[in-house]
Amino acid sequence: MTERLSEGQQAPAFTLPDSTGKQISLADYKGGKVIVYCYPAASTPGCTKQACDFTENLALLNDAGYAVLGVSPDKPEKLAKFITEENLTFPLLSDVDKTMMTAWGAFGEKKNYGKVVQGVIRSTFVVDEQGRIERALYNVRATGHVARLIKDLGV
Repeated sequence: MTERLSEGQQAPAFTLPDSTGKQISLADYKGGKVIVYCYPAASTPGCTKQACDFTENLALLNDAGYAVLGVSPDKPEKLAKFITEENLTFPLLSDVDKTMMTAWGAFGEKKNYGKVVQGVIRSTFVVDEQGRIERALYNVRATGHVARLIKDLGV
């Protein structure tokens, strides 16, 4: 079973390429709050809905002091296409070998149509200014998740 992160725990460090190949680290966001969400695959219906919801609410989240990062196992080229096609306005990071997602408990056993499979567990994390996990949400639904997160954060 994949070990999950819990509130108050130090967020595991990572450095991943974005859609342009630029290396982005969690440490780049120290001193500010960041929402890191992990999703299975760019350009799929649920992942598109979730990414578009974050884009539509990005100004609100940014004004409340939150940056947003999306992480998937897609290659940077696929992320670049996804960003262009959907007019996304925040960084998407590539975790092809799933090292970051495994460390964060967002990759492992999950149920898919009643079968137990290995895969990305749709998850969202809120990391505080000191790099600690403020919220760790696993098995979130793509639809309505961003609205619920905004409500829960009091934004």
